[in-house]
Amino acid sequence: MADLRASSLGGVPKGTTANRPSSPSVGDVFYNGTLGYAEVYSPFGWFPLNPIAPAAPTSVVATNQGSGRAYNNGQASVAFNVNGAGGVPTSFTVTSSPGSFTASGSSSPLTVTGLQSNTSYTYTATATNALGTSSASSASAGVTATTVPQAPSISATAGNAQATITITPGANGGSTVTEYTIVSSPATTTQTTSNTTYTFTGLTNGTAYTFTATATNANGTSPASSATGSITPNAFINDIDYLVVAGAGGGGSTYGGGGGAGGYRTANGISLVMGNNYTVTVGAGGGNSDGSGIAGNNSQFATISSTGGGRGTGIWAGPGGNGGSGGGGFGAYDGHASGSGGSGNAGGYTPPEGYNGAGGNSAQRSGGAGGGAGGAATGNYNAFGPGVSNSITGSAVTYARGGSGNQGQYSVPQAAGAANTGNGGSGGGEGYTGTSGGSGIVVIRYPTANTATLSAGLTSSTATVAGKKVTTITAGTGTVTFS
Repeated sequence: MADLRASSLGGVPKGTTANRPSSPSVGDVFYNGTLGYAEVYSPFGWFPLNPIAPAAPTSVVATNQGSGRAYNNGQASVAFNVNGAGGVPTSFTVTSSPGSFTASGSSSPLTVTGLQSNTSYTYTATATNALGTSSASSASAGVTATTVPQAPSISATAGNAQATITITPGANGGSTVTEYTIVSSPATTTQTTSNTTYTFTGLTNGTAYTFTATATNANGTSPASSATGSITPNAFINDIDYLVVAGAGGGGSTYGGGGGAGGYRTANGISLVMGNNYTVTVGAGGGNSDGSGIAGNNSQFATISSTGGGRGTGIWAGPGGNGGSGGGGFGAYDGHASGSGGSGNAGGYTPPEGYNGAGGNSAQRSGGAGGGAGGAATGNYNAFGPGVSNSITGSAVTYARGGSGNQGQYSVPQAAGAANTGNGGSGGGEGYTGTSGGSGIVVIRYPTANTATLSAGLTSSTATVAGKKVTTITAGTGTVTFS
């Protein structure tokens, strides 16, 4: 036990370190013979009685406190031990690295705020009293600050009583996002997903909606995203068939070759969203310029496109170019071998949507070349390629025929190859001046319960054939909307 005899300090207990009072009160003084100086008991333990600056704290340990913290406002609790080797401290300061975020107080632990999300920090501590501030402690181990996620961004596309939601994540706040919560306005249900693409169901067709989303991780939930643009779900129209034929290339003049057929695409049983606008373009046939034909123009329905037919050329212009389903040939002088029609290509598509036909054969007499392909020309000097049979309009009709070449025979004009506009996409043959290629065509067949509304600028007719409506569009560019 402590030696309670008076020391040289006058009435102050003395003894070794082990003899210190077991239950001291703040302010008690003890002369420690082991250390060779008097000590005073403080809230932090025994300290030298002589007034000196504190010693640096020890054992600095940081703990991340991410729960509920807003993005880029992280927080850490920093604990440390008070060092009894110096004077009694009255306050402490901890400092982060990087960033030099600080917190001060009279005891351990201290809380540092304002930390950047997903950033690793170390911390040092100092102690201060009236006589000065200690040196910095050794740094703590690195600790990553985490928070709730950053708000995501979101877009929506209408469907049938539903919407496809696409989420672009923001920063995760240093902790993995576990789910996204999507809310519609007007409200239906709040729906959650762990994926960034989600089908939001239960919507009412014909009602305009916007959507917001939040992201959640182990620390909590982000603020809501900005709202999407307004979308209106609509029912699908199903069982749609289409035929898309491009314009044919023009025939060449002055002993020219026939023009190539327009590209050809068809499909059955597709589905489209009612109320959406779908682009329609009917490609015109190519004309004639400076002795050569001009390639036909592309046709389009929705995302479906067919490529215009290749041009026919005159004797001085060289071979015709390849087009959607054929290229024109080139002419030859009387007495020389006539050129053959250029080979067809599929315009980027493969059968049965496009047709790779060989070019037409040489004319029987000198001068003209055979037509391009929808099938090869017959070899007669004014013959078309056979084209492709399709019954989308209710009976078999030939579309995309190759254009014919013609004899020309010096300045004596022969019968021009027919443009064949009604069948859409046949190549024009060469007379003395060359013939324009036939126009393309777009035909859409759909259930009688539905209506196709075409914008101005499209030339069309609609009939009911075999229990379906058939809308035939023969010219122009515009949109079609189904209801």
